[in-house]
Amino acid sequence: MDSLETLKNYFGYTGFRGEQKAVIEHILQREHALVIMPTGAGKSLCYQIPALMQEGLTLVISPLIALMKDQVDALQRRQIDAAFINSSLTKKSREARYSAVREGKYKLLYVTPERFRKREFAELIGKRKIDLLAVDEAHCISEWGHDFRPDYTRLREFREMVGNPTTIALTATATPDVQQDIIFQLGLKPEEITQFHEGIERPNLHLLVEDVWGEEEKLDEILKMHQKRKGSGIIYFSLIKTLKQFSELLVKRKIPHYCYHGDLERTERKQVQDQFMSGKDTLVLATNAFGMGIDKEDIRFVIHAEIPASIESYYQEIGRAGRDGKDSDCLLLYDEQDLLIQMEFIKWNNPDAAYYERVYHFLIEELEKINAFGIDEFKEKLHFKNRRDYRLETVLSMLDRYAVIEGSIETKNIVVQNELPSQLMDQTTLDAKLKREQQKLYSLVQYAKTEDDRKAFIHAYFGLPYKK
Repeated sequence: MDSLETLKNYFGYTGFRGEQKAVIEHILQREHALVIMPTGAGKSLCYQIPALMQEGLTLVISPLIALMKDQVDALQRRQIDAAFINSSLTKKSREARYSAVREGKYKLLYVTPERFRKREFAELIGKRKIDLLAVDEAHCISEWGHDFRPDYTRLREFREMVGNPTTIALTATATPDVQQDIIFQLGLKPEEITQFHEGIERPNLHLLVEDVWGEEEKLDEILKMHQKRKGSGIIYFSLIKTLKQFSELLVKRKIPHYCYHGDLERTERKQVQDQFMSGKDTLVLATNAFGMGIDKEDIRFVIHAEIPASIESYYQEIGRAGRDGKDSDCLLLYDEQDLLIQMEFIKWNNPDAAYYERVYHFLIEELEKINAFGIDEFKEKLHFKNRRDYRLETVLSMLDRYAVIEGSIETKNIVVQNELPSQLMDQTTLDAKLKREQQKLYSLVQYAKTEDDRKAFIHAYFGLPYKK
């Protein structure tokens, strides 16, 4: 069975799009690939088709638990032997899947990079024949990327652990610096890997920016877009508080909609996502947590009611519009007051070295009390009465990502496993990270203010040629 027959039999498509076939044939020749395709262009087929045509296991490394579940569910509905192993599983389910891996089952296995910290998994996966290693959301490899995951920097080690198989790295967004860093972190030389860059052009997406001031002007623009574009839409907000305010305003105008944000329980978020996906002409107000795994064809507009943090984030989010190829609008409402929100986020996201060391010291000295009383007590020790300081959440997240701690403060079961890594104690490194994030926000402001072709601006940002 060739690649086209495999596509038809399992996925029901009659032909490939763009560079898909070229990438698949390249992988089947046991050659490495870096694939950069727009959101919604079908990147996952570039490794799923070879997985079905090869004898061994395809190991997929993905940073997003929710996304891997969606992908595995979709594959299983097509009678494809796929599974995931991540922290969402019970011990019993995890052990059952370990046994299945040991017995040679599964064509595709999805894991987070953090899974390789587990000795049992590392020993298990090292005994399986891995035909293909697929690295999804590959921009997470790079410390220059917009969603850095420290465990992704161990990919060279992971590749060696599973016998240096054919490797494909995939992302929708990567600047030239990030592309080079992806190749380096994989332990490959530029001449050993072929880049397939499909560009970022989506001709059916219309990029619009409106200067606004305050809530009333924003609401007017939202109502105009809702009237103009019949179909489903997403309105993104940076703050849950603002999202709730606009939800109340839409309720007063009898405009039905859903809300998706971090204050909802996981089951509520799943319910909202399912309702949005299955409904027609549905509208959702959401924070940027909404969207991964969203593959709804009839999204006619995406509105950013508050400015995002970077061109990368913006481009990924507008990429959810118009996946059916029909005209769709992507509207950014630019209010200079909103810059203060992102500047606050950047401050919270970039604690200095002294703060990292202070938190680590408390964890070593007072771990029992911290686990007993939770985050509010911890914050009071660090910030006195300032509960609006969110640096602690950032530090705990980074300590988890660097395997310094296990457990969580929410479940009050933190365990300190390792010392602080040098990267979190080096102020020069932390200052460089802060500067990068400030520059990314500045680029977004330049995009909003440009009077030139906005698609040309985005292409230039990603180092790509542009033709109208």
